[in-house]
Amino acid sequence: MSVFAIGDLHLSLGADKPMDVFRGWENYVDRLKENWNRVVAESDTVVIPGDISWAMKLEDTETDFRFINDELHGNKILLKGNHDYWWATAGKMNKFLDAKGFVRIKILSNNAYLAEDICVVGTRGWINDGTDAFDAKVLAREEGRLRMSVAEGLKLGGEMTAFIHYPPLYNGEKNEYILRVISEYGIKRCYYGHIHGKAGHARAFIGEYEGTDYRMISADYIGFMPVKIN
Repeated sequence: MSVFAIGDLHLSLGADKPMDVFRGWENYVDRLKENWNRVVAESDTVVIPGDISWAMKLEDTETDFRFINDELHGNKILLKGNHDYWWATAGKMNKFLDAKGFVRIKILSNNAYLAEDICVVGTRGWINDGTDAFDAKVLAREEGRLRMSVAEGLKLGGEMTAFIHYPPLYNGEKNEYILRVISEYGIKRCYYGHIHGKAGHARAFIGEYEGTDYRMISADYIGFMPVKIN
C-alpha cells in the first residue's frame, strides 16, 4: 500500500467549465483516469490538495465526486483550494459524503490522517505577501489551521508531511506564516499545487529550503500522473 499526491483536478463533469480549452489540458479527464488507475491500487491513498471541482455548491459536486470515488482507484483525502467554492464545514461535507455513499473520500480540514507511515496534514494557504491588512488576516488564519492540523497529526505518529494548496515559496516570495509552522515542527516534505502553465511552472520553487523538500504537484505540471510519495 502506497501514498500518492496530485493537485488541481479542476473537474467540471457536472458543470459547463471544461479545462480542455487550455493548452496542455486536452482530453485531460480521460488521461487522468488512465494514468491514475495505472499506478494507483485500490488499497492506496491519494492526497488531492485543492482545486478539485468547479462546482459552486456542495450538492453540485456529486458528478465530480462520483467520478473520484467510483472511477479512480484508492482512498482519497481532499484539501481545499482557492477555486473550491463548494467547500463547507467539515460536518456538512462529511454528512454529504455519507449520504451519497462516497466512502472513499475524506476531508482534510483542521485534522490529520495517517496513511501507511505518512501523517497527512495541511491547509489551503494563501498568497505570500502579507503587507495588506486583509491578506495578513487570512495568512494568520491559515497558519492557525495548519497548526490545528499538525496538533492532530502529532497524536497519530508517522512522518508528518504537509500539503498546501498555495505554494509557500514562489517567484522569490516566502509565506512566512506557513514556513514558520513547517520549520517549528521539523516537517521534511511539503507538496503544493495551484500553479499552472509553463510561465508559472518556471517560477515555482522545487527543491530543499531550510531542511524541507518542496514539490509542485499541479496536475498539468506532473502530466496528470499521481506522484508516489512513499
